[in-house]
Amino acid sequence: MPAPSIAVNTRLLLPGKLEGIGRFGWEVLQLLVKDHPQVQFHFLFDRPWDPQFIPGPNVTPHVLYPQARPPLPYWMFFEWAVPYALRRIKPAVFFSPDGYLSLSARIPQVPVMHDIAYMHYPEYVDRAHRWHYHRYFPRYARKAAHILTVSEYSRQDIAHTFNVPADKITVCHNGSARVFHPLPEPARQEVRQQYAQGHPYFLYVGSIHPRKNLENVLRAYELFREQVDQPHRLVLTGRKAWDFENVIRFYGQMRFRDEVIFTGFVPDAELNRLLNGALALSYVSVFEGFGLPLLEAMHAETAVITSNTSSMPEVAADAALRVSPAEPQAIARAMVQVATQPLLRDSLIQKGILRREVYSWQRTAAICWEVLDRYMQTS
Repeated sequence: MPAPSIAVNTRLLLPGKLEGIGRFGWEVLQLLVKDHPQVQFHFLFDRPWDPQFIPGPNVTPHVLYPQARPPLPYWMFFEWAVPYALRRIKPAVFFSPDGYLSLSARIPQVPVMHDIAYMHYPEYVDRAHRWHYHRYFPRYARKAAHILTVSEYSRQDIAHTFNVPADKITVCHNGSARVFHPLPEPARQEVRQQYAQGHPYFLYVGSIHPRKNLENVLRAYELFREQVDQPHRLVLTGRKAWDFENVIRFYGQMRFRDEVIFTGFVPDAELNRLLNGALALSYVSVFEGFGLPLLEAMHAETAVITSNTSSMPEVAADAALRVSPAEPQAIARAMVQVATQPLLRDSLIQKGILRREVYSWQRTAAICWEVLDRYMQTS
């Protein structure tokens, strides 16, 4: 009797480009492959794979064409290449950590729908992706045998927006990679010297696009520096994604622009150093399904400033200063509090140490397996 098998959409496992959703997929898949050696995993890539993303001998990689790009190549990949591969492989279930499914495949499918920000803020998504999301994701939600998502906020949002039963959706949260951990004070000072001429700095983590609200973060930093006449820096780490021109334009007009540092994308080990050196993480996105940098900052034992919208209050609870992302004055006030009240900053760090224990990739992977195993048993 052949070993039970699972096919997985692994198109976002890209070297040097593991951001939120790709990070989720990689962390969960490593654990699933290791913890279930009796199961054969078929990883479906849309380009030649990197060997680092084959985490065990029970993984068989496949390259499907064309590369998944909006709009037509997406359709060809998921409605032609994927179902063809599934008919050939004959897995018990198709697992899609980035939420995309095949409407024409005839086996159970389990997507992870991290959020549906594009339904609430379509202006923050480029046109090609927006068209595809609006056309297909409501249909994916109905097609799915079961849906996984990363916060209770997203579970309720998906159920309400797509009119699917809430009990068809299970929350599995996110975790933090082992690379994120506290460093001793001399190492933190070394980071501050490297990136901020030895000065305290606020850190933003994530790609640069409108939903991340960086223009208001820059406005807030200007207001902060007008109130705190001491040298500080603002470090922005992450790649330029789309519609970043307004951020760059505002940066060029800033009075304190010489104190703003863009690092570009950095690997996780360097990101951990940056988090450790920071006075606080300033992550005040307009909308998030979870907000993974919040948890990474807690593991680095760094204070957190975040938004009071969508999932972020749920994830951070009382371990962050929560502000309106639409109000630069409120963001600036939080920056002033962190910079001038060391007892408050220490309190946020201690609360973060407690809060981070709620989340782990092991727990996430176990929940994912519990859902996937239902369809292994019935195949």
